Amino acid sequence: LASVERRETDNLIGTLLALFGNLLVSISLCIQKYSHVSLAGTKDQRAFFFTKTWWFGFLFTCIGEGANFVSYAFAPLAVVAPLNAVSVLASSILGFIFIREKSKARDFAKENVLTFLGYVLTTGGTYLLVAFGPNSHEELIAENVVTHLVSWPVLLYLSLEIVTFCLLLYFYKRRNADYLLVILLLVALLGSLTVITVKAVSSMLVLTIKGNMQLDYPIFSVMFVCMVASVVYQARFLSQACKLHDSSMIASLNYILSTFFAVVAGAVFYMEFKNDNALHICMFLLGTAICFLGVFCITKNKRKPKNFEPYVTMNMANGVPTIHDKGRAAQQDFNGSFSYGALVNDTAAPASLQSEQQPGDFSSTESSRQKADSKDD
Repeated sequence: LASVERRETDNLIGTLLALFGNLLVSISLCIQKYSHVSLAGTKDQRAFFFTKTWWFGFLFTCIGEGANFVSYAFAPLAVVAPLNAVSVLASSILGFIFIREKSKARDFAKENVLTFLGYVLTTGGTYLLVAFGPNSHEELIAENVVTHLVSWPVLLYLSLEIVTFCLLLYFYKRRNADYLLVILLLVALLGSLTVITVKAVSSMLVLTIKGNMQLDYPIFSVMFVCMVASVVYQARFLSQACKLHDSSMIASLNYILSTFFAVVAGAVFYMEFKNDNALHICMFLLGTAICFLGVFCITKNKRKPKNFEPYVTMNMANGVPTIHDKGRAAQQDFNGSFSYGALVNDTAAPASLQSEQQPGDFSSTESSRQKADSKDD
């Protein structure tokens, strides 16, 4: 009974640390964004890292990521990893607060109904996965980490993951398959290794602080090196994805893939679902799927700025180019003019241009100009 109470207490501590860390990271990102925007709107030539606001946000980032790191030592991977949805939810809400767009209540609700639906789904899914998440948690001393690492399910899982990663990397580097799904699968596969090593390193550090020295075991150094390497390469692939694809799609798809592989890694490596019944597992999977849908709705509703896409009409009679807005009706009469760009009738043939003109034929030219002027009026 004491062990069950202790396990529940550890899970509660880990869950609260993960919620606090993700919320603090969202606040820090908004603060740093405010610092960049404030500098861009003034004549201040200082770099962003010379402002107090940016360093204040950076401090919040360090505290939030530290809380996330420690949460892995107390709660299962399957509970901590999906809670990154809280960061997406909080960032979106803070964005509404800071933007403060002036619009009618009906228009505002109509434009953001998908986002509000995402809020409800993410909140409900988070409750389900926390309430029905795995309750198994063990103290990961160095001997336990080695035991998990050399078990045949883990070796099989790591072998499949390495083969898949190498194949994806080959197609990405050699075949130029720079699709978003390929890049984010590489990130997610690295992410599963990251969460495995983070949980091991965090648990051994917490045990060392409590007085049970774990840092002198070789497995700690191995896990620490793998953790740092996987984080660095994750950041590189994410940076390449941001250069090639839309950020909203990256946010939603990366959360879905990374969470899926993190849950699988926790189930295989640390056997987190071995003591749960089928009902708890199904409710947990339902909550995770609802979180996926909620994050997708939140990121899908990001409005893109409307770019000005004009079409240009060159009036050959006057020789003056005219730029029209795409929203206005295009000129239907193509006599004496040709157009390119957004046309109503793309199949109309351009008028032929006379390369030579008889000398003295100024009257016909003048009459054609008068006709064109009257037609324009």
